[in-house]
Amino acid sequence: MNKHSHPNEAADLSSDVPLVTPQDPIWRAVRDDALAAVDRDPATAPMFDALVLRHTSLEDAVIAVLCSRLADAFWADQALCKLLHQALQKDPDIFQHLAADMQAVYDRDPACYRYVEPLLYFKGFQALQTQRFSYALWKDGRKDMALYLQSRMSAVFQVDINPASQLGGGIFFDHATGIVIGETAVIDDNVSIMQNVTLGGTGKEGGDRHPKVQCGVLVGSGAKVLGNITLGQGSRVAASSVVLDSVPPLATVAGIPAKIVSMAKPKGPDCMPSLSMDQTVPHERHVDSGSGI
Repeated sequence: MNKHSHPNEAADLSSDVPLVTPQDPIWRAVRDDALAAVDRDPATAPMFDALVLRHTSLEDAVIAVLCSRLADAFWADQALCKLLHQALQKDPDIFQHLAADMQAVYDRDPACYRYVEPLLYFKGFQALQTQRFSYALWKDGRKDMALYLQSRMSAVFQVDINPASQLGGGIFFDHATGIVIGETAVIDDNVSIMQNVTLGGTGKEGGDRHPKVQCGVLVGSGAKVLGNITLGQGSRVAASSVVLDSVPPLATVAGIPAKIVSMAKPKGPDCMPSLSMDQTVPHERHVDSGSGI
C-alpha cells in the first residue's frame, strides 16, 4: 500500500474529515508494512515480531510499543502492559481515535511513507497515545498513575501533556519535541501542532486557564498560546508567535504579540490549515493594517 493509496483515500480532506477512521484497514496496512520490512531486512524480524506481528489488533500493538518505551525500574515491561490492558478493558474509549491519529500522521507528514512508521518510530504519535491512557486513569481517580505516565512521557518523548487535558481525534504532533499542554486545555478533532509549542497559562491562577483549540487549527513551530483563549476553527498560528487573545475562525496570526495578518475564505484552500500543513504567512493583508486580534 503506497502513499497515494491508503485506507482513507475516499475521504474528502477539503471538507469534513471523519472523526474516527475504521481500524481494520489500517491494522492490515501496518502488518503488511511489517512483513515487507522483515522481507527486506531479516535482522529486523525480532522487533517487528514483538511489536507488531504477534498481536491481533492495532491497540495491542500500540500498548506493546508504549511499554517498550516507557518501562523503567518501577514498572517493568510486562507489568506496565498489564496495567495498560486493564485500563483499556475498563475504558475502551481510550483508543476511540487511534486510527484517526495514525491516518493524520500518514496524510500530513511528507516524511511518513508507511503506516508502521508512526507506530514504531514517531514520538509525537506515541506521546499522544500515552496521554490517552493517562487521561483514562485520571478520570478513574488514579491520579498518581496518570501523573506517573505523564512524567515518563515527558522524560522519554520530551512531550509534556497534563493527564486532565482533553484531546480529540485525528491529531498530529509533528516532530513533537518540546510540546507542552496544560491541565485545562482542550484540543478538538483534526488539529496539527508543530514542535516546541506551548498551550499554557499566563501565571499561577487556578481554574480554567488554558487554551481551547478548535477543529482544523495549525499551530506553527515554537508558538506560545497562553491563557483561557480560543483558537477558532480553521485558524493558523505562525511559527514563534505569542498568542494572548482569542483568534477568530479562519484567521492567520503572527508576531509577538500575535496580530491577524490574513483571513481565509470559508470554502477556500486554506480553510483547514491543519490538513494542508502550510505554515507560510501570506504576504497580502486582508484586514486593516492596524487590526489586532
